[in-house]
Amino acid sequence: MFVDEAKIWVKAGDGGRGCVSFRREKYVPRGGPDGGDGGKGGDVVMVADPHLKTLLDFKYRQHYRAKNGGHGRGKRQHGRNGEDLIVKVPVGTVVRDEQTGELIADLLEPGQRVVVARGGRGGRGNARFATPTKQAPRFAEGGTPGEERWLRLELKLLADVGLVGYPNVGKSTFLRRISAARPKVAPYPFTTLAPHLGVVSYGEGKEFVVADIPGLIEGAHKGAGLGTRFLRHIERTLLLLHLLDLSGHRGGPLTLYDGVRRELASFNPLLAEKPEIVVLNKIDLPETRARVDETREAFEARGLPFFAISAQTGEGVKELIQEVGRRLEALKSHEGTA
Repeated sequence: MFVDEAKIWVKAGDGGRGCVSFRREKYVPRGGPDGGDGGKGGDVVMVADPHLKTLLDFKYRQHYRAKNGGHGRGKRQHGRNGEDLIVKVPVGTVVRDEQTGELIADLLEPGQRVVVARGGRGGRGNARFATPTKQAPRFAEGGTPGEERWLRLELKLLADVGLVGYPNVGKSTFLRRISAARPKVAPYPFTTLAPHLGVVSYGEGKEFVVADIPGLIEGAHKGAGLGTRFLRHIERTLLLLHLLDLSGHRGGPLTLYDGVRRELASFNPLLAEKPEIVVLNKIDLPETRARVDETREAFEARGLPFFAISAQTGEGVKELIQEVGRRLEALKSHEGTA
């Protein structure tokens, strides 16, 4: 099961109490205070784990509590520090404060760590309060409580290329054609109910990652169909492949294209600004092949790169993949010099 949202409660450990104690030894009269300090409470630390792919675990466990610090003891013995609690999340997880919406961390790199709740400070024992004028203090500090908060976790997949389009344009078939991913394919809408990733090789030692998200329909930004809940997974991509299917559609290709573009812009205007390649799929069908030229002219008039392919037979797919690879190399090179 793919889960990309979760809400959890975290509580750092409380600091231990300081100790009130006096030295009691034979032949040492009035030994003085010797109460030790309490230990620090454990932190709650989130770590990006590349082996995790979903937030499913957080659906079954919502509460996470670190260990408390130990209490101070006599003979100036300090309490043990509480053990930190390590919470592993998938790479690409965004952590927000549930109440305020504040962004706490965006865990993009494997092994990246962030403290989401800090442990309380241990209290000072009475030995710390001894002065020349107050040589036998009979008090100590209590430990401070650890932080606690509700967090919202959102997973955004890390991919180079995002596939967008209406339902049944052939995105899943295309992903199966170019990678080892095996999303469900069937002749009815919304066969893809969760995002899928595929790794595509386009040369010796060269590869990129493609994300296939469920299809969009008009009004998706208002919740129609599957809504836009999965669009966050293409926010990190460098390039979009916009797949079109004209079979059974008598209107102009720009009508279909503009409909999806409106949904992207309604969700996040930055998505509509990403570089893209328009891909007409299903040219193995005679009615689609007959409209290739008019579709190419329509998009080239807008200055958009255009390819015609058949994900079913593989026609035109190799040329498209090579172009995607070249575009990604140029985009990454530009990012590196920016």
